[in-house]
Formats: sequence, C-alpha cells, structure tokens
Amino acid sequence: MKIIITDCDHANLDQEILVFNKCNAEYELKQCKTEEDLINQCKGYSIFINQYAPFTRKVIEALSPELKQVVRYGVGVNTIDLDAATEFGVQICNVPDYGMNEVADQAVGMMLALCRKIVLMNDYTKHEKWDYTKAIKVFRIPNQTVGIYGLGRIGKTFAKRMGGFGVKLIACDPIYKVGDVINGATIVDFDTLLKQSDVLSIHAPFDETTKHAFSLESIKKMKPTAFLINVSRGGIIEEEGLYTALTQNVIAGAALDVVEVEPMEVGSKLFALDNFIVSPHMAWYSEESALELKTKVAEEACRFLNNEQIHYPVNNINK
Repeated sequence: MKIIITDCDHANLDQEILVFNKCNAEYELKQCKTEEDLINQCKGYSIFINQYAPFTRKVIEALSPELKQVVRYGVGVNTIDLDAATEFGVQICNVPDYGMNEVADQAVGMMLALCRKIVLMNDYTKHEKWDYTKAIKVFRIPNQTVGIYGLGRIGKTFAKRMGGFGVKLIACDPIYKVGDVINGATIVDFDTLLKQSDVLSIHAPFDETTKHAFSLESIKKMKPTAFLINVSRGGIIEEEGLYTALTQNVIAGAALDVVEVEPMEVGSKLFALDNFIVSPHMAWYSEESALELKTKVAEEACRFLNNEQIHYPVNNINK
C-alpha cells in the first residue's frame, strides 16, 4: 500500500521520506485543492496525509471503501468531516502535541506587544518622532488578570509561562468545573472570563460550540482596557464584530495569528488599525517544531500501514 500526501506546501519532504524509508513505505505527493481533485486523483488509495485539501462527506463517500486513514498535518481537523469519516470507518489522526511551546510563546509575545505597545511605538518612532507619550496609557502587567479560553495542552503551556509574570490567572474550559484550579488558573464561566480579563488569550479548538464565541455582543462584556489574543483557530472570533469593537474602543486592542479566511489579504480594513496586530498563522513554527510535525505525521501513517497501535486517534471507529 502506498501513502498518499494529498497536498503539501513545505519546502521539501526530506523528513517524511526518512520515516517512510525506515518502514519500507512507498509514498506519492499530489497537490489536491478541491473535492474534485481528491476524488479524481486519489481513488483506490487507503492511507493519506493531509494538509489543506477538503475531506468532505462527498469525498469520503467517493473514496470509500478503500479509504482507511487520514492523518492531518497539525492539530486541527476542520478540513475533515469527522461524522462522515466515522460513519464510513475512516480513522482520522492528527498531531496534537507538537509546537506547544511555540504557540504559547507566540501568545506571550503578542501579549507583551499589546500591553507595552511595542508594534505601535516601533512604527511611530521610525516614521514620526522619538516621543514616548504616544504610548500613553500603558499599564503594569503584574497584578493584572490574564484569562485563558481553552485549557488543553497549549492553554496549559501558556498558563505555565504566565506563572512568572505575577498575574492572576483565570480560565474557561467545559471539561473542568468552576472553582477548579488547573495549572495555576482558576476555572470560571465564560461571562466571568470576559468581564475580569485584562488580557484574554484563546487556545480552544474550532467547532460549533466555539464558532464566533467572541462576537461583538460577547466582546462588549470585556473591559475597555482589555486585549484579546487568538493563536488557536480562525472563526472563534467574529471579525466584523472585532473590527467594530476596535474602532469604537470597546476593547483596547487585539492580536491574531489565525483568521477566519486565510490568507487575510493586504488591504483588509483590520490592517489599518493601530490597535490590531497580526501574524500569518506562524505561531506553530520553529525549525524544531516543523521537523517534529513532519516526523510524527509520517510515523502515524506508517504505524497504521503496519497494523501497529496508532498514537493520535481523533475519532473512534469499529474495526
């Protein structure tokens, strides 16, 4: 059986090939973008590594019964219809434990950039004049309340980072009870998280329960001095509402590494705002995490190929 990489925009597949060679697996790289690409180019194959190409119900049905496994490059599985995959007995896997430090560090960096107005003052100093008063008001970080929306692997890693900042930590996650203390963060309900956070960092998966959780209506419950950060998934923040909130001083600023439709093109109206910081979905990246990701997706596909125990099942299927 051949492992099919449905699409990949990485510079090379050197790391994957090393793993494939060790387990004597053949592979083929395709560059599928649409449902039709997958259906027309991938019929008859069983094991897939996937980056962006959409494994919808239509695709899964068309590629069945040969289709047996899809491994996602990364944590999110929003390119895959999980219900359809489970129904057709397709094992979905991801890599949930790579790049945790990098994403947490990106959130910390964005927090510091917002709180200290680093990006704003860098631009102003380079292009206008040397004058710190442009930054007024800036508030001391110790003793502020930092909120975490989603306390999984990355949320906990971010909480650990915050332990050295002298802040009060609160978090909202449905798997924990209000009042629990997890990694130094006291669990609160969503409204309390919104109302009390001076900085609110999003580390939740994207699904129907988190989609547009941060709408204009919910953002209005935040402090006017608060900052909002998202390094998890686009779509958790409703961006039209965010734009209104930033232009009307509902909150003080926001920093996003992910947006609802990527790429966000030059000319976006959010880009014109001084209180908005953006990076191009790079929070996951370091040289080390990129190698880790590429190694782990290949290893998971090889384990399935060789009928070994997989490490990262997303859905439960009856074998």
